Amino acid sequence: MNSHLLRRSFLAQSLGVTACAGIAAASGEIRRRSGTSVRVGLNAYSFNRPLMAGKMTLAEVIDYCAEHNIEGTDLTGYYFPGYPNAPSDEYLYSLKRTAFLNGVTISGTGVRNDFALTDASSRRGHILLVKDWIDVAAKLGANVVRVFSGRELPKGYTFDQVLEWMTPAFQECAEYGKKHGVIVGLQHHDDFLKTADQTIRVVRAVDSEWFSVVLDVGSLRQSDPYEEIEKLLPYACTWQIKESVWYGQKSTPIDLPRVKSIIDKVGYRGFTPIEALGQGDPKAIVTAFLERVRKAFV
Repeated sequence: MNSHLLRRSFLAQSLGVTACAGIAAASGEIRRRSGTSVRVGLNAYSFNRPLMAGKMTLAEVIDYCAEHNIEGTDLTGYYFPGYPNAPSDEYLYSLKRTAFLNGVTISGTGVRNDFALTDASSRRGHILLVKDWIDVAAKLGANVVRVFSGRELPKGYTFDQVLEWMTPAFQECAEYGKKHGVIVGLQHHDDFLKTADQTIRVVRAVDSEWFSVVLDVGSLRQSDPYEEIEKLLPYACTWQIKESVWYGQKSTPIDLPRVKSIIDKVGYRGFTPIEALGQGDPKAIVTAFLERVRKAFV
């Protein structure tokens, strides 16, 4: 057994999973070429304030990326005209053309769904929302639709009970994503999902190559965030690199070299979109954080 498989086997055992002979990787882990190839990207949520105020457009987010040689951008669905409804093809294709001509990859988009809702008909509406935005992603040439689990654990229910109805919802979305060439990326957000282990449980339950993790460094608040990051990384298709990590209720500036050392240790290839939300001029804040990330990652 080579060192790559040994690492996977050790991870599975550390999560309390019995490794079965002949299985190369735990369910839900991404199979990709070993090694590291980081491409710094930008999540449009970094410009949440001007985008929501109508003082900035998604085309201008792409222009910012081109100006600062950012390779890719995750264009959150909230900022498209008419959200939660899908925008027109004319708008999508114009945005796609703008990105291509400026050398910027639209790496993903995202919606705010809630599969922890107790009412089945309400969950059905959120499944349709995700499917609509899988269609949007496919038209944009984006590879990932970023989704959530649920806002909270509903009162009177256990995690296992919610997981029982959440799993088929995600499976339906993942199957739809498979048909359109779009990965459904689960962003744990200190909501229904608070830990790496909980997130991994969902990924393993869904059990689809088209369902993966968006590794959100700022939403792992129950224990050492760096240990949680390392645990989740084998399941991640993309990231949310934020300015801070949390130890319980305490926010601490992120140690970017430490994150990079985890990436080098575990292995990762793909985009690491940044999300900077500090107070002040958004462009100045994003630019300063971008330079910090580049210094640590590149």
